[in-house]
Amino acid sequence: MDRLLIKNAVLDGRRTDIYVENGKIVSVGNCTQFEADKTIDANGMRALPGFVNMHTHAAMTLMRGVEEDLPLAAWLKRIWKIEESLDEESIYWGTRLACLEMLKSGTTAFNDQYWMPDVAVKAVNDSGLRSWNSYVCMDHGSPERAARERDELEQTYEKSREWGPMCSFTVGCHSTYEVSREMLEWCRDFAVKYGLKLHIHVSETRAEVENCRSRYGMSPVKYLDSLGMLGPHLIAAHTLWLDEEDVELLGKHHVNVVHNINSNLKIASGYRFLYNELAAAGANVTLGTDGCASSNNLDMLEAMKTAAMVQKAWRADPKVMPLNELLDIATINGAKALGLESGRIEAGKQADILLVNVRKSTFVPEINFLSNFVYSGHSDAIDTVICAGRVLMEGRRVKDEDEILDSAGKAARVLLEKSGIVLKTY
Repeated sequence: MDRLLIKNAVLDGRRTDIYVENGKIVSVGNCTQFEADKTIDANGMRALPGFVNMHTHAAMTLMRGVEEDLPLAAWLKRIWKIEESLDEESIYWGTRLACLEMLKSGTTAFNDQYWMPDVAVKAVNDSGLRSWNSYVCMDHGSPERAARERDELEQTYEKSREWGPMCSFTVGCHSTYEVSREMLEWCRDFAVKYGLKLHIHVSETRAEVENCRSRYGMSPVKYLDSLGMLGPHLIAAHTLWLDEEDVELLGKHHVNVVHNINSNLKIASGYRFLYNELAAAGANVTLGTDGCASSNNLDMLEAMKTAAMVQKAWRADPKVMPLNELLDIATINGAKALGLESGRIEAGKQADILLVNVRKSTFVPEINFLSNFVYSGHSDAIDTVICAGRVLMEGRRVKDEDEILDSAGKAARVLLEKSGIVLKTY
């Protein structure tokens, strides 16, 4: 479907049409002059740009609820044990389930760091979303493993040329504590050579920072800076435990930082994300959910609400992270980080669009639509999702939803039973 006309949507408080051709927005306003292959009468639904989830481990949907009430270090050991049993079937259906969940909650693009990216990309392409997928390096300081990972990363990058226009390759490094200095430097050079994004966990916990200072005499941010890894190509997930110099460095190098509030709260990693300071310093602040094994869902609207409320609470300042900035963090800032011309509904941008149904109790009275959407509404108000001009959900109906739910449930049972975990049946 190359031509799409959305009629009678409300954008920025005004009723308007949106005309899309070949995946891009051509016109916003009176679009009656255009002929379309498909027309949607939005009938007063509110139009928003699609969300960009900047940090996920998509196939972890199959591990939702498996290991609860554990701190990060203990949680990781348990999860890594389960991940030893991952295979192509579990990666495919876990990623299809993640894409379904993201679709239902308004995400049109996501930045993933997980295993078997070739398989994950097949699931993404079958779903119709956009994704950035990492080959994950985690050599644990082993030269043999590092050599194998370098070869596999190069091979995966070559294969990524066949992924298609909706999926892009990124270089993934788990963290400064699971990746050797030599491997980090190699990944840096590879990313720079091919103009790729580099995705890494940074300063997620107090213990991580303390251990890095003990080992290298500096924080993870300063350590990455010493290796020449900071820059606008870097996507730094979490960035929670920072000092003033860390903030200054992240801003100076225009690093893309990802706030993962629900995951950080649930694993008790912390909550004092330095939003004001990072934004003022020049860092590009974005939002993510993390994986379902820690955050338990992929709902960006929920993440937006929690992020704003926690910022206001710990700073004792209700003006922090106002609604317009909050929407930018979840949309255009993520698009900027990924080099995607999206995040705004205007001519020339990619047609990644949400239509929100306000005929719900949580939107009455509609004094402030965005306030209702974030603070009183839920993601089930999202009626229609359009990605690259393709209608992927309409009337909250998604193609193959029942098959995805059944097959993902089966894949989860097989994966967990291999790991010695038997799911209850009722």
